[in-house]
Amino acid sequence: ARDSPWGLFVSLLRKRALIVPWSERGPYDLLYDNAVEAFYSADYESVVRYMEGALSSNRHVRATRVQCRLRCQDQHPFDESFSDLRFFDSVLRRAACMNKCIEAKVGTQSLHKVSEDVVQDFNRRIPYNYLQQAYQKLQRPDKAAEAAHTYFQANPEHVEMGRDLEQYKNLQGVEETHFVDREARPHQRSFTAAVQLYDKGEYEGAIALFEEALVKYYRADVDCRALCQGPQKFEGQDHLRYRYSLYEVVSDHFTQVLHCEHECVRDLATRPGRLSPMENYLPLHYDYLQFAYFKAGRLEEALQCALTYLLFHKGEEFMEENADYYREELGHDAEPREQKTAFQPPLAAFFQCCAVICAGGPLLYEGVQLVQNSAALNGTQRVLLDHVISEEECAELRQLAHTVTMAGDGYKGRMSPHTPNERFEGASVLKTLQHGFEGRVPMRSARLFYETSERARRIIESYFVLNSTLHFSYTHLVCRTAIKGQQDHRNDLSHPIHADNCLLDPDANECWKEPPAYTNRDYSALLYLNGDFEGGEFIFTEMDAKTVTASVKPKCGRMVGFSSGGENPHGVKAVTSGQRCAVALWFTLNPLYRELERLQADEVVQALDTQHVFGQGLNINPKDEL
Repeated sequence: ARDSPWGLFVSLLRKRALIVPWSERGPYDLLYDNAVEAFYSADYESVVRYMEGALSSNRHVRATRVQCRLRCQDQHPFDESFSDLRFFDSVLRRAACMNKCIEAKVGTQSLHKVSEDVVQDFNRRIPYNYLQQAYQKLQRPDKAAEAAHTYFQANPEHVEMGRDLEQYKNLQGVEETHFVDREARPHQRSFTAAVQLYDKGEYEGAIALFEEALVKYYRADVDCRALCQGPQKFEGQDHLRYRYSLYEVVSDHFTQVLHCEHECVRDLATRPGRLSPMENYLPLHYDYLQFAYFKAGRLEEALQCALTYLLFHKGEEFMEENADYYREELGHDAEPREQKTAFQPPLAAFFQCCAVICAGGPLLYEGVQLVQNSAALNGTQRVLLDHVISEEECAELRQLAHTVTMAGDGYKGRMSPHTPNERFEGASVLKTLQHGFEGRVPMRSARLFYETSERARRIIESYFVLNSTLHFSYTHLVCRTAIKGQQDHRNDLSHPIHADNCLLDPDANECWKEPPAYTNRDYSALLYLNGDFEGGEFIFTEMDAKTVTASVKPKCGRMVGFSSGGENPHGVKAVTSGQRCAVALWFTLNPLYRELERLQADEVVQALDTQHVFGQGLNINPKDEL
């Protein structure tokens, strides 16, 4: 309401943000809005004033949250005895402490909620794009170059900014030292500088910088984990309809926190503008250090670093050989520099108490049942669920499949792409919607396929507690039919053992993440529509592609989900009689690799929902992704 206390509070904040001196810290999103407004009014002095203020405020709020959460965590630790009352007492005291601390440091803006769009703009460094243009207009090429360089580090695909940077290099008054990344992470900057010295053979200098990089890395890790202690997102959950008990709510929250903390490892190893982390990032520090210390004649430190590396990669042959050499030269053994740590005992006890609940995130839909988790399926990042859809929905989707699927769809028309003993048929979501639009199948059935795939996506995203949006990479309604007269003495599979985002090499015990594998797929799921056939069990195997670790018998409404990498080799046993139908889904965390057909299908459904009038065609451009 316009006259509500919150409305008045926001109104006052906005007015204050317009009149306060730029050096005062206000909510950074309001300062950002003022800067953008000034930019389009060609008031470039104000752009700089407000945008620099927004960046400063954002850094201050982040640092304050880290400091307050760490301080309150120390002041109100979880008690070792871990009784219910003591646990919740510590939680409440910690929450009150953090609220008081943050409000004392940042004032009224501690109550201010920043929109997700603004948060994403700052993550993508959009403010620096405005700044470089404003500084350019103000004839300050040194500051413009600095802002452009900072923006370009996180947006290397921005062609125009790349050209601007080349022009700045040739401008008078702009020096190499001006091309500074203002948002560079200290641990990554030290690591990069250390590698440069290492490559030049300057081992003493490299050692100092690698050690500095480690100190900064562990400090950044503590900060990242502290930021995970804030409110968590439960997408798709209406708190008024949230029916879980207190312990389930608490476990959901802490599961999200643990996932966030786990993602810190990935985040700290990811360079600006990159979607994937540097492989083996933290252990690599100790690998470099053990050799640098060896070259510097400091074998004691070399052995300690080698042993620390082996904490991450136990039994790695080359490092074991190095460690043996150092022991032999020194005449004694040593201890790793950093020891493995476990959960704090209270949290460990808490998660032990609710192990079943914490096996995964919420399943979102009423009636969906967890059958087996990763442990029961003898692997990692695996889940088996029942009752994802009803018997009636299975029957309707099977009838749809009989009408719309085409032999060899997705496999360039090859009717039997995996085995000559079965016929393969498939159809995409967009093709099915087109059939519905043309009246060849009931639109209700086409919509059911679309909505069922979205239900599966949301369940997988929630169960694996991804904390980021899972996008469709490919969706396929598929049926495999045993060809009569070709089933005697079969010894092949319906679908050979493979991984979904890498090339499985059983002989090398490796899975190579390179084309033609679909390397950007992150999670996979199969939703079965029937079980009235013989054979056709889904199987997980070891990397040898022979040792079966788990077997799943399909039936209506059953869904198996798993991460798409080499940790989950899988295949399908021969279908020896009847027809096996399923919805096959692949997902990506990278929005750049979203399925084109799915985006077109979203537009079709949106148009149908808003009752738009269609023309003669749907402008469909199918993309073969298999």
